[in-house]
Amino acid sequence: MNEKGITDDLRALLDILPVDIASALDKANNADNLLEIVLDLGRIPKARFVEKEINLSDTEIDNLDLASIVGKIGDFDADNRAGMERTLHRISAIRNRRGHIVGLTLRVGRAVYGTIDIIQDLIESEKSVLLLGKPGIGKTTLLREAARILATKKRVIIVDTSNEIGGDGDVPHPAVGMARRMQVAQPSLQHEVMIEAVENHNPEVIVIDEIGRELETLAARTIAERGVQLIATAHGRTLENLLLNPTLSDLIGGIESVTLSDEEARRRGTQKTVLERRSPPTFDILVEIQERNRMAIRADVSQAVDSLLRGYPMPAEIRYRDDNQKIHIEKPAAQLSNQRQSTMTQGMRRSADSTPMPNKKPAFNMASGSDASKEFKTGKLNPIRIYPYGVARNRLEQAINRLNVPATIARNPEEGDLVMTLRTYYRSRQQVLIEAEERGIPLYFLRSNTINQMEKTLAEIYNLNLDSSVQRNDLDEVSNFTEEAIRAVLSGQRWSDLPPASSTVRRLQHEMARQAQLVSHSYGKEPNRRVRIFRE
Repeated sequence: MNEKGITDDLRALLDILPVDIASALDKANNADNLLEIVLDLGRIPKARFVEKEINLSDTEIDNLDLASIVGKIGDFDADNRAGMERTLHRISAIRNRRGHIVGLTLRVGRAVYGTIDIIQDLIESEKSVLLLGKPGIGKTTLLREAARILATKKRVIIVDTSNEIGGDGDVPHPAVGMARRMQVAQPSLQHEVMIEAVENHNPEVIVIDEIGRELETLAARTIAERGVQLIATAHGRTLENLLLNPTLSDLIGGIESVTLSDEEARRRGTQKTVLERRSPPTFDILVEIQERNRMAIRADVSQAVDSLLRGYPMPAEIRYRDDNQKIHIEKPAAQLSNQRQSTMTQGMRRSADSTPMPNKKPAFNMASGSDASKEFKTGKLNPIRIYPYGVARNRLEQAINRLNVPATIARNPEEGDLVMTLRTYYRSRQQVLIEAEERGIPLYFLRSNTINQMEKTLAEIYNLNLDSSVQRNDLDEVSNFTEEAIRAVLSGQRWSDLPPASSTVRRLQHEMARQAQLVSHSYGKEPNRRVRIFRE
């Protein structure tokens, strides 16, 4: 390890190269910034650094050069990748149609200690974190360091598909600390090893590099539903990239097209067909690695996706490390405004855009000590009537039923105890909302017209903890269904499918199956995702 806390074992990589190429790299005297060495048959060898590319020889690479290097390294796997034992270097092969190697890319693997400090608070928050960024920007290095840090306090399993995180060979590289490593025989089997890790080794954290297939996204969702923290990377550079990728969009909740009624479309001022988030995201936090020492943080993926689909993308929190290694955090102005306003205006949803309208008092200000605030915040689950303005009534009914709260939907504002709407209508000074405000009727705002947002607002109205907001009779019903399924499987039935349920309920079902020493998986897409229980 050098004075910068970097272990790269570069000499081991140079020793397998032809002498003239290794000598040229030594003369370049820029080892810390070396990314990879490119050797293609019939072409001049090149070295790629962080900010430039240089030629390493005037002589073209021939078959003897390639054969000499291949003879000094390990075998190539199904994904045409090989490694060097006890190092983090990766060698990738290009083959011709007959299977002969005609090109090599030698990627320098480094263990950079201390790099995770810029996002260490996020990694240690027990929330699932997804890292995005262009190739070679350091995603795997961050994963490796995250695994080492977390393994000092938790049970960490690395699912190492190409041995990039823990290095080649059966003994993991010291850079991963006490984290355990599961190797993957073929890249196409990564999703099976992910599930196997959870079922067999009882991890608290799973670390995965390069989630790229649909089966892997489904496996990640199943793991998250079981309460295991995920730290992973995926193909893509930004939230927008990921959202438009049909294979990977489920990692951040996915999108679906929703058709509105004519009346609803007129109220919203939108077309009849709109896009909405389909389900809760698998990952809670998204980190976009813009540069090696600069990152954009999406601390609430649900909120970020919803605002993006509405056409009002939220600014990200920016974190960067300066030349003196000092870390700077730049929070978006809107986020700072929300934090100040939330202490005064708890009748609104805490995470809503809380900038008040000009010359208008905030809707339902708890500081005023109004009778309405006392009625709705006692937590006694008093019956209330909700008038939805610009809010889908059928979804609101589903949210009410799922939380089992004593709320009904009013036919007009005069019958309502409160109004549930979107902030865009309040900003455009809709007459119905102005009149309701003048009569002292509390206004509650949704970020988007989704069941998830409605559940969160209802939970706030009734002072419920959303994670435990499934009421006792619902839990009893869930338990009864699950116990019947478990008894059926224990009695010899091959498997038993439970009814579609929310992620909160599915987590309970997985836990009951685990306690009965049975296996459970989640199948399908929201809102019809369900748990299947079966024997191993």
